[in-house]
Amino acid sequence: MTETWKWKYPALLLFGVGVSNIGGWIYFIALNLIVLDMTQSALAVSLLYLIRPLAGIAANSWSGSFVDRIDKRNLMTALDFLRAGLIVLLPLYASVWYMYALVFLIHMAGAVFGPASMAYTTMLIPEEHRPRFQSMNALIGSGAFLIGPAAAGLLFLLGTPVFAIYINAAAMAVSGLVTLLLPGLEDVSNKNAENDGERGVSWAVIKRDWAEVLRFYRGNASIFVICFLFSGVMMVMASAVDSLEAAFARTVLGLSEAEYGVLVSLSGAGIMAGAGLNALMAKRSSVPWLIGGGVLGVCGGYLVYACSAAFLPAACGFFVLAFFMAFAKTGFAVFYQKHVPVELMGRVGSVNGMIESALIMIMTIAFGLAAHLIAIQTAVIVGVMIMLALGLALSVCVWKASKRSFSQSRPEALQR
Repeated sequence: MTETWKWKYPALLLFGVGVSNIGGWIYFIALNLIVLDMTQSALAVSLLYLIRPLAGIAANSWSGSFVDRIDKRNLMTALDFLRAGLIVLLPLYASVWYMYALVFLIHMAGAVFGPASMAYTTMLIPEEHRPRFQSMNALIGSGAFLIGPAAAGLLFLLGTPVFAIYINAAAMAVSGLVTLLLPGLEDVSNKNAENDGERGVSWAVIKRDWAEVLRFYRGNASIFVICFLFSGVMMVMASAVDSLEAAFARTVLGLSEAEYGVLVSLSGAGIMAGAGLNALMAKRSSVPWLIGGGVLGVCGGYLVYACSAAFLPAACGFFVLAFFMAFAKTGFAVFYQKHVPVELMGRVGSVNGMIESALIMIMTIAFGLAAHLIAIQTAVIVGVMIMLALGLALSVCVWKASKRSFSQSRPEALQR
């Protein structure tokens, strides 16, 4: 491995991801304000949160077949530029339905980008450097969580939410330009053609690819169980519980807007502290500990938060769950890159993403109704108890799997 490959390209990839993440936070906050100003309706703003999983379902049903058959560096670049162009169009027409349609397309592009980025990162970063890279990626993501909203606030002082939207479009374009500087890693001229008997992505190809993903999971049941449980804890149930966060803080904890802002800031501090420690410990942490310990730490923090009746214990819960989040996500990313074949990663990621998006929608609506019909704190506690049960099951599966191999071709299994 040359020195350029060792540090330059990973650094460029992390820089592009960081710029895109910061821009994403600016766009998210600005869009909420624009829609609220246009409609004066909290419901109209809440609908923005359902667009992402809807777009995930629409895109992930077919995108994996596409991702695995073209050059991923070029695809990532094209998707960055596409999102930049769509974001520029957002403020041009004062119609909430027009904005919903563009946001749907932007999130569809993001749903395709995720599996492509994971596959490209797996090809670019050697296995021994992935824990370090993923820990740095988590650190950059946590930095964006803090810097993005602060940058959005500064931009609102200097201009308007529309100005902030255009800054986000520029950030996406910069991310695309940085991605262009990365190397192409694959020859896709005849990729998979010998298996498909055709170059395009047809409905028949998509059905065959779904069948291939199912065959992979049937032959690797432990991988499927760990992926499913991790998604259930960290994405599905966390999203459902988080959807009640603002209402919980205002009605159950009785916090003012300023106090709620402090609560969110403390979670940001927890993310930074956890991601920083995770980056320092990356080479000395095993994947089972990162996943199992990280997920249980997140669940423990949620449990403290859910059972709170005042600011201080809720703040402690927020800090703890945010602190352990980087460990869990880093461990799962390394596990996923190690045990899912890179040539199948786009299809596996898309199938996982589609199922995850559907479950997020179902659980978010279910817990919203539960909070309305029963009580907000009861709904949150039930959600956290489900998270904890899934987290315990995940930890048991990970530690058992670390004692044996997943396949004969990977005898080291979860051992790092």
